[in-house]
Amino acid sequence: MITAVDRLLADEGGQTPRADARRNLERLITAARSALAEVGVEVTAQEIAQRAGVGKGTFYRRIPSRETLLQVVLEEVLGEVIASADRALADPDPWHGFTDFASVYVRLRAESCGANEALGGTGIPGLDRLLAEIRTRIRHLVEAAQSAGEMRRDIAWQDVAFLLAGVSTDSHTIGLHSDSGQWNRNLRIVLDGLRGRSCS
Repeated sequence: MITAVDRLLADEGGQTPRADARRNLERLITAARSALAEVGVEVTAQEIAQRAGVGKGTFYRRIPSRETLLQVVLEEVLGEVIASADRALADPDPWHGFTDFASVYVRLRAESCGANEALGGTGIPGLDRLLAEIRTRIRHLVEAAQSAGEMRRDIAWQDVAFLLAGVSTDSHTIGLHSDSGQWNRNLRIVLDGLRGRSCS
């Protein structure tokens, strides 16, 4: 998988950067990923630069634009989702593969505002191809589990996509406060509801 660092270096014409320039780029990417998780796609270049410990001038020497940085970082994140789905599809046990993928996917949506926004199709353009690949893999995972009799057949794969997206919750509801494990408990309930009735 092409990393965000490799993508940005390729955009510079593939020239080998000085060691300090590469370190600054790596710090900016790490900072952008962290800021995306906490703040979402509205994070500013200034905040990313501060988190990376570099000046705004260094930011723009290494990065064409804030939007470019966020796009390559989100492409890397979505690439990890696709790799997780591919591992799940290779699992000889379709239900086990699906539940492993579901856990990775829902955890990412719960823990990263930016990834959740990107998977919801808002915020950053240029991700349509990757979102289409994720849709295709979710469909294949659902169809494999249904063909094996491990998942209810009366549920469309699109329903499963919405159910997985809905597992992540707000931190507050009706005066209750969720803890960091709420998404996992929600997911267990959803998976139990998806399981084929003949399965134990």
